[in-house]
Amino acid sequence: QVQLVESGGGLVQAGGSLRLSCAASGRTLSSNVMAWFRQAPGKGREFVAAISWDYRTLYAESVKGRFTISRNNAKNTLFLQMNSLKPEDTAVYYCSEDLENVIDLRPGAYDYWGQGTQVTVSS
Repeated sequence: QVQLVESGGGLVQAGGSLRLSCAASGRTLSSNVMAWFRQAPGKGREFVAAISWDYRTLYAESVKGRFTISRNNAKNTLFLQMNSLKPEDTAVYYCSEDLENVIDLRPGAYDYWGQGTQVTVSS
């Protein structure tokens, strides 16, 4: 069983940048889809970005051009570079793994989740 641990969240002013990391332990992630979701207070979990084992990517329209998802399979680590942050990006960010290796926007398609890291963007 894999364990996912996010880090890198924090408080940043609008227009700033943060880089989130997700470290996996327990087994290799190199053959699976990895994704980032986020959840703001009072809202459902929202798809942010996903990356396949062969580095195909998909982004939510709201973050396209500002966020970049990447992975280092050798180090079993997933990243999310977030630039030009906006107050509406404020949320808890979660990394996740899909064992079926299909890029999917639905949270229910993902099998493993981290505990989340808080990102707060002030105006």
